[in-house]
Formats: sequence, structure tokens, C-alpha cells
Amino acid sequence: MKTFKGSGVALVTPFQTDGSIDTQALKQLVQLQITGGTDFLVVQGTTGESPTLSQDEKRLVLDTVLEVNNGQLPVVYGIGGNNTAGLATLFQNLPSGVDGILSVSPYYNKPIQKGIVAHFKQVASFTDLPIILYNVPGRTGSNMSVETTLELAELPNVVAVKEASGNMEQIMDIIRQRKPGFGVLSGDDNLTMPLIAAGADGVISVVANAFPERFSQMVHASMASDLPLAKAAHYDLFNVTKMFFEEGNPGGVKVALAARGLMQETMRMPLYPVSEGLRSRIQAETTRLLASL
Repeated sequence: MKTFKGSGVALVTPFQTDGSIDTQALKQLVQLQITGGTDFLVVQGTTGESPTLSQDEKRLVLDTVLEVNNGQLPVVYGIGGNNTAGLATLFQNLPSGVDGILSVSPYYNKPIQKGIVAHFKQVASFTDLPIILYNVPGRTGSNMSVETTLELAELPNVVAVKEASGNMEQIMDIIRQRKPGFGVLSGDDNLTMPLIAAGADGVISVVANAFPERFSQMVHASMASDLPLAKAAHYDLFNVTKMFFEEGNPGGVKVALAARGLMQETMRMPLYPVSEGLRSRIQAETTRLLASL
């Protein structure tokens, strides 16, 4: 059973100006991650604008990533939803090269904790692949409690949780009580360094799309207990991280990726481009960060 540690990146989905998927830009992005120090790739998370992609488009993105990656980094694929039984078909005929699944807690219908447990037990029965739970209350409308996470960690193929609750006490409680081998991954870029210092195993990052070199340096220094280097990289990225989420994700990070010449800023509705003021600030910070690489 694979484990997922270090600097993971939730890949954006590049689009042409007409809204079609830009596979060439996606290939460039994956190559940047491979050379930039990223430890594993996550395909079709929220940052990949998965709610607006058809199943055929999601498969195109996955196949493109697998082709370029060619087994170099572990690949995690996002499969989640709020119709438990309906997810079964999404696990059929997954291509070789998918090493794990990221599965978000059910959103909108707001199940109680017993419902979340029952949901993930069913999901875990659909596949033998390792599963990373994803707790993001700000998007789902419900929080996975510490007790729920620890109960689900007993399932043989549930190997980690991506914790994006922003609740440091909750996340540290999971770290404190987890069984050996169960991973805890930060879901908030600006909390990654302190969470790794507290015992977390890594991150699934947005910022690493644009700055994998510096972000992976921060993660690896944190994991090696090199606090001076970890702090320097953490604070170097601190402002741009806040900017990336100021007007919604992935609008901000796509500005930086466009500034690096990797893709268009295009997103699909209902997401909307960032304001000119924010764009200018992100572009200036991108220029500064790239000059220091």
C-alpha cells in the first residue's frame, strides 16, 4: 500500500481561451513539477476545476498527466461526491499508473458523522487503491470530526487525510491519536510548515503549481527539521499564498502560471478572473520569487 508524503500538488487544469483543455500546457506543468521537487501529483482536485469537467475531459486530463509523468511520481486521482452509490462506476476501468484516490467528504447534503463514516466505508469497498480522505468544511458544509477520521483510518485502504479545516487543534489531535502509518497532509498552504513541525507528513498544495522549487524546499526542510531554511521559505511564500486565495482558487495561481509562460489564465464559469489590482500584485510577486530561484 503506497504512502503519500512530502510536497504534493493539486494540479490546475489549463484551458485554451475557447475553454477547451490545453493538453500542451498541462504537459509543461507536469514537467515543471517533476523537475521542481514535487513528491506526488493530485489530478482533479478542486484546484483542477473538477466540478466543470465532463467525465471524458477528466479522463483526458488524467491520461495526459500519466503520459508525461511516465511513472516518475506517484499520481493521486480525485473521485468524490455526495451520491455514494453513484460513485461506484467512477472506480471502474481506472488506467494503470493511478497510485491512489483523493476523496472529498460529501458536500451540500451535510451528512452527520455516522453518515460520513458509512459513505467512506462504501467508497473504500469500490477499490483496492489507497484512499486519502479530504476534509474541507468551508466547501462541503460539514466537518469530519477527529473521531470520524480516526475510525475511518482503521479501514485497510484508507491511508491518510488531507486536512483543510484550518483548525490546528483538530489536526494536531488527529496527529496525536492516529495509528502508526496513517498520514496527515495539510490542505492549507500557509499552515504547512507549522503542521509538519507538529508531526504532519506533508501537503497537497495549490501554491506548488506555480513555485514547486521553493515550495518543495520549504516542505523538505520542514520534514528534515531544518527550521531556519523552512521558516525562510515559508515566509518567502507567505504573501503570494494569501494573494492566491484572495479572490478564489485557482484564479490567483493561474495568474502566476501565466506569468511563467506556462498557460492562459482561463477558467470555466462560474469561476471569474481576478481583479486587475490583484493580478498586478501577483505578477510582481511572481517576478520577485522567480528571480530568487
